Amino acid sequence: MCYGKCARCIGHSLVGLALLCIIANILLYFPNGETKYASENHLSRFVWFFSGIVGGGLLMLLPAFVFIGLEQDDCCGCCGHENCGKRCAMLSSVLAALIGIAGSGYCVIVAALGLAEGPLCLDSFGQWNYTFASTEGQYLLDTSTWSQCTEPKHIVEWNVSLFSILLALGGIEFILCLIQVINGVLGGICGFCCSHQQQYDC
Repeated sequence: MCYGKCARCIGHSLVGLALLCIIANILLYFPNGETKYASENHLSRFVWFFSGIVGGGLLMLLPAFVFIGLEQDDCCGCCGHENCGKRCAMLSSVLAALIGIAGSGYCVIVAALGLAEGPLCLDSFGQWNYTFASTEGQYLLDTSTWSQCTEPKHIVEWNVSLFSILLALGGIEFILCLIQVINGVLGGICGFCCSHQQQYDC
């Protein structure tokens, strides 16, 4: 098994996931494609935490590009031994993976809090408030109560769908970065590839 190839595969996956997180977070600012709710500050407070843009998005690109660049990164070798430098690169990727774990963890936590609190919406009394904040997330299981939010239209479905996507994407990113921590440690201890022949294949 080549640890470098595994890391690069994780890196490419993280790039795609990061882009999806950024898109999902941006969509949260425009319920039903309208911009007025963002300009009037009638969005859930957790939308403004930028969990998908920063945590699951931009912050995830750093470890992703580190993992992808492992093939060329040999830390200039070590006493003339290229494989030693590759081990150094694999161990350094663990630090990048920890940054990814922090970013994805932030994305997961904020998305979970956003789901639990529910959206900011106009209720039947004409007041803007967090209608489902006191339900402790139980509103997610009772879709008949979602009609209590009259504006923006379908805001509950919009928030639930996008925060759920961010929760899932952040969870996948977290798992991939955790795998890279293990992969990086093993690659640093055992070498870039398990055998001398694989070192040339990598």
